[in-house]
Amino acid sequence: MHVLVTGGLGFLGHAVTRELLATGHRVTVMTRGRSDRTPPPGAELVTGDIRDRSRVADIVQQGEYGGVVHLAALTSGRDSFADPLSYFDVNATGTLNLLMALDAARTTTGPAALVFASTNIVYGSQHHGTLSEDLDPHPESPYAASKVAAEQMVAAYAATGAIGAITVRPFNIAGAIDGVTDTDGARIIPNVFRAITGHLDYITLNGDGSAVRDFVHVADVANAVRLTLGSCVPGVWQTINLGSGVGTSMAELVAMAKTVSGHSVTIHRQPPKPEPPTLIADISRAKNLLGWNPAKSKLGVIVSDAWKAWPMHKSD
Repeated sequence: MHVLVTGGLGFLGHAVTRELLATGHRVTVMTRGRSDRTPPPGAELVTGDIRDRSRVADIVQQGEYGGVVHLAALTSGRDSFADPLSYFDVNATGTLNLLMALDAARTTTGPAALVFASTNIVYGSQHHGTLSEDLDPHPESPYAASKVAAEQMVAAYAATGAIGAITVRPFNIAGAIDGVTDTDGARIIPNVFRAITGHLDYITLNGDGSAVRDFVHVADVANAVRLTLGSCVPGVWQTINLGSGVGTSMAELVAMAKTVSGHSVTIHRQPPKPEPPTLIADISRAKNLLGWNPAKSKLGVIVSDAWKAWPMHKSD
């Protein structure tokens, strides 16, 4: 299958592209012009901004894709409060542009398979414990709202029979593959590594660090996305959680990073904040529908792989 991967030079995009290539797919990566990374060998590269409707239409028309993995997005909940319009422009209108491009290309291709990457953040903080896909979304930021809007567009278009679509809701993606890891300073593992390497003075934990979250290895998510692509049925839309199904406290994560790196880290504790004590993915649907097993998503493997790929060396 010829597959278009939007946002294919990102952390998850690189892993997905590699997975698709390794299983015999032809892959074209769409980027809006980022120059700090290249796709895995064997992938084709096209330049286009998801907000540019005519350019997206040209790319889809020329590629005659049997499948699309839509990863291009803005992803910071905090930043989205300061710039909500950009988040709706990229995440919602960008998805609309892609769907319109697929619709225009239907004269030359059959119903495409679409995997849309949403986020577990759409569940909000009203739910806690183990989260299933049957829970109603409760977006609490423009970022989450823009993803819910995009999910609804994908669902409505799939219902016409024009595509088969599955929305995946990954939890906290981490680890590394091919030396590519997450360096986003808004997330806990990169910040712990910055503190370990001396690029931050300390890591901040809320309360005693007992808040529990679900971390999943990027290689497992990429494997699930590939399996999901082959499970799309024209006229059908589904949502699938992607996580480890196992909870890890923030204190446990910091302790594992110290063990893996062999270095200590200074911790500053803030007063506890009102947040869900536990957020873990119910992954039974992914297991049953896809036959998926997050085999690499053990905490030690995730942190070790991320540390080995960490681009900043210890300052001393």
